[in-house]
Amino acid sequence: MLLDDKTLFLFALTGLGATVLMDLWGLFLKQTFRIQSLDYALVGRWLIHMTDGHFTHPHIARASPRQGERLTGWLFHFASGIAFGFLLLLFRGSGWMEQPDLLSALLVGLATVVFPFFIMQPAFGFGIAACATPSPMKARIKSLTTHSIFGLGLYITALGINMILQ
Repeated sequence: MLLDDKTLFLFALTGLGATVLMDLWGLFLKQTFRIQSLDYALVGRWLIHMTDGHFTHPHIARASPRQGERLTGWLFHFASGIAFGFLLLLFRGSGWMEQPDLLSALLVGLATVVFPFFIMQPAFGFGIAACATPSPMKARIKSLTTHSIFGLGLYITALGINMILQ
């Protein structure tokens, strides 16, 4: 598959748009239902601690804070969203952008929950799929919902891009 810069840019933009929609969903939950989303400073703390060789923590919130952790966490969050946007390119090919389908986008969004369930949550001290949290099922449903919103965001962003380009 030969990819041009435009195709790569459009898939990156799709991942970015989906991430923004996911963040808007988190803001809606916080404002409407007082449901907190992940503090991306903790993501940054985890990443910065890796430079010292610490990849897992008993509880990330108790790990020593690091300078620049909030910015690092947010940058990683958006970079991850952009990278996850490329999963659609791998899964469906470059033609998906011209004819996006909701099912593919939702499947990719749900597939991205593997990252928090099996990498981040265990590394943060929360256990696999949040099994070491006070309410594991609530945390799992929240993660699955958030990543489904990301998938929906992939689809909506691709539709918006197509409307603009036509």
